[in-house]
Amino acid sequence: MPGPAPQPALPERLGAVLAGLPLRAVACSGGIDSLLLATLAHRQAPDATRVVHAVSPAVPAAATARVRAQASAEGWALDLVDAGEFSDPDYLANPVDRCFFCKQRLYSTLRQVTAALDGPVAILSGTNADDLGEYRPGLRAAEALGVRHPYVEAGIGKADIRALARVLGLAFADLPASPCLASRLYTGLAVTPERLRAVERAEDRLRAETGLSVLRCRRRGDLMLIEVEAGEGARIGPGLIARVAAEARAIDPGIRDLRLDPRPYAPGRAFRGAR
Repeated sequence: MPGPAPQPALPERLGAVLAGLPLRAVACSGGIDSLLLATLAHRQAPDATRVVHAVSPAVPAAATARVRAQASAEGWALDLVDAGEFSDPDYLANPVDRCFFCKQRLYSTLRQVTAALDGPVAILSGTNADDLGEYRPGLRAAEALGVRHPYVEAGIGKADIRALARVLGLAFADLPASPCLASRLYTGLAVTPERLRAVERAEDRLRAETGLSVLRCRRRGDLMLIEVEAGEGARIGPGLIARVAAEARAIDPGIRDLRLDPRPYAPGRAFRGAR
């Protein structure tokens, strides 16, 4: 069923925020928030808008594919970059504020990419008003590097973003939330490309076999736990778990066991010690 329409004043408020930024670069992760922001910013002023997407082992291949597809459809000026977080030992150690180090690298890279443009460039993120009530250490990095959050400035939350994307007929309007793959590793478990590839392979296979859209494979020590919404666990039988475990271990032999988490899916469960 179609969701509610966006509040009438919100698109105009967002448009006014964007219009006040003569040159802008949108950090686009491939999620609905940043995809919509990049789309609107480009449609409003294509010659003044660049879109930057970081490609790394922590970014699902599906997210990069979505960014490429939308860039092709809309005619974006798209830069694919390596933000360099995998050369940062603070990030790789996976502390509770790992996202700070990731965003610090990302926004610094965006500054470098746009330095040659003719005039000051506003770096834009897809952070929305609802995000401000969550533990998001990346916002500290954004503040330190002068990043703007147009949705926050316009008072726009997640439901408004989905409603606006539906009104515009955008294919990603109902895209489930899917943060970076490093969010699947419990705090303190070191980030490695192998661990992230194993998580991605497991999730991709489980979604393909079950049709579930809300699903996470989280790594806690040498155990990989499958999280699904309440009542959905019966769709993942022992045979499927065994096949997925074999595929994941082929990438990361450090996985001792793969099993269903008895608790239903909860966003951010892998973060420990967040304040």
